[in-house]
Amino acid sequence: MIVRIPVKQLRVGMYIHEFCGSWFDHPFLRNAFLLDSPEDLQDILSTGMKEIWIDTGKGLDVENGKAEKTVAAEVDNMLARANANRNVTRHVDITQEAVHAVKICAQSKKAISSMFQEARMGKALNATDALPIVEEIFASVTRNPGALISLVRLKDKDNYTYMHSVAVCALMIALARQLGLNNDQTRQVGLAGMLHDIGKTFIPLEIINKPGKLTPAEFQAMKNHTVEGHKILLGSDGISDIALHVCLHHHERVDGSGYPDQLTNEQINLYAKMGAVCDVYDAITSTRPYKNGWEPSEAIRKMAEWSHGHFDQRIFEAFVRSIGIYPVGSMVRLSSDRLGVVIGQTDQSLLTPRVKVFFSIKSGVRILPEILDLSKSSCKEKIVSHEAPEKWKISDIQELWSDIAAAPW
Repeated sequence: MIVRIPVKQLRVGMYIHEFCGSWFDHPFLRNAFLLDSPEDLQDILSTGMKEIWIDTGKGLDVENGKAEKTVAAEVDNMLARANANRNVTRHVDITQEAVHAVKICAQSKKAISSMFQEARMGKALNATDALPIVEEIFASVTRNPGALISLVRLKDKDNYTYMHSVAVCALMIALARQLGLNNDQTRQVGLAGMLHDIGKTFIPLEIINKPGKLTPAEFQAMKNHTVEGHKILLGSDGISDIALHVCLHHHERVDGSGYPDQLTNEQINLYAKMGAVCDVYDAITSTRPYKNGWEPSEAIRKMAEWSHGHFDQRIFEAFVRSIGIYPVGSMVRLSSDRLGVVIGQTDQSLLTPRVKVFFSIKSGVRILPEILDLSKSSCKEKIVSHEAPEKWKISDIQELWSDIAAAPW
């Protein structure tokens, strides 16, 4: 079991699962190892660190037999801190932020494709090369998370691998903010999301884009991207243990059905659990050469059905709070038999976002757009269902919420 203990309870024979705090606050190259040296114990005590995660299945437990906190308790504590001490940030209107988000997507695609190409050529990566892009994404998500996250979902199927990295980076940052991680941790989580699929540089495109079912050999090659990516990051400069965990274990599932190590709930690192949720959401909402993506709200519903076996429930719930049950860009049907597109979340309820109404189902025609805040007591409308734009032959859904024509990537 993965448990959190005060550092003063640490003793030789325990297995350190993860250090609490920033990855550069301790003198060890690895973040997980068996503590078998009194000298190493003294080095940890001298850092001033207050708490540390141990794995009682791989080493000793505390002397009285039970540690104080589990992963679940830690997530609860983070959520409580986040709700009690939410950062006050200047919120930017989504159409205004969408202009910045378009530029960030274009810059990110260029930078990430360059990094992946260098990895393919066997060159070591340097985290400092990626951090400026992570910083731009961090700033955009802080101003308005819906803009960038919704724009990058509309990626071109031919650029999926690169833009998927941008999307997971943005989703990880939004989730980290929801969980109350500090800014340094949030940036490292974003970098982890950007690099989580770096191992796919060595998978042939005919396997990645294959429209039919993969053969056992092809599926094994695909699964190897986590291990290969982990090797690349181990040989790179400035890569945190957060990125290493996410890269290696973002396909693990809490019921033990994932890969590469078939880890179960308490064995999976917190950041890897975050990566699992963000990776799946972007994958199933993206159009690929062999399938169309699901609508965001439908994807959330499907993931909720899988959550008990696939995802950490508390982290999945925090993820939903970070993007909404009806994420920006979702098309919905209102109780007045009108169609609208979600343009933002509200503080009152996940079920009452801000919606731009634009179509009358009764009349079968476009109407003058009207913005409704469904959380207002004066608003009698409510969402009755999510709708697919294709069903109503709506081809300009992106322009309706962002005022920007179809993305060029």
